[in-house]
Amino acid sequence: MIKLHQFPAFWGLPNASPFCMKMETYLRMAKLPFEIVVTPDPRKAPKGKLPFIEDNNAKVADSALTIDYLKQKYGDTLDANLSPTQKAQALALQRLMEEHLYWAMVYSRWMEPANWAVVKKTYFSKMPALLRGFVPEMIRKNVMRDLRGHGLGRHNRDEVYQFGKNDITAIATQLANQPFIFGDQPTSIDASAYAFLANILDVPMPSPLQDHAKAQSNLVSYCQRMKERFYA
Repeated sequence: MIKLHQFPAFWGLPNASPFCMKMETYLRMAKLPFEIVVTPDPRKAPKGKLPFIEDNNAKVADSALTIDYLKQKYGDTLDANLSPTQKAQALALQRLMEEHLYWAMVYSRWMEPANWAVVKKTYFSKMPALLRGFVPEMIRKNVMRDLRGHGLGRHNRDEVYQFGKNDITAIATQLANQPFIFGDQPTSIDASAYAFLANILDVPMPSPLQDHAKAQSNLVSYCQRMKERFYA
């Protein structure tokens, strides 16, 4: 049995981490039996981040590497019929979401004062009072440092959100009127797209990203379709 180690679930989402939600969605889509191991602390993970899986004696970290591992071990039922061009497009979309849109999402959660209050209450409310007085702000400073190191954090608010909105528009354009990213049947890129879009659309933290995503009717219906199909 595969064990999926991930953060606790919040806000009615399978997971408030798009990477954890991506991993769970992929396992559901691929119909691989698994159980969830909830942990709020990623420090004991193989690479200090969640999610990771245990599969017998193997521990595999990073959602992309984990999916590659699962494809190699259990077969690739989701992407077997994709053309080389479609696989290249899927990789480009994955990078857009995980290496760019993600950071605009992080900005909206951790840098906006009202949204940071929600994050702080949700993530740290069970922390001992003594630690709760300084640990959240310390982590927030680390997030600010990472944002700046990535480069997106060097831009002003309007520029950050414009970058993110452009990413969302690109996903909506690729989806067009199709049920899934590459047509009538879902593929592994849909695990990523659903996880990232739902973590923008369905969180109690308004932002220009959320407003822009809600304005794309095909993305709203797409997320509902994915939810009904894989989380009913």
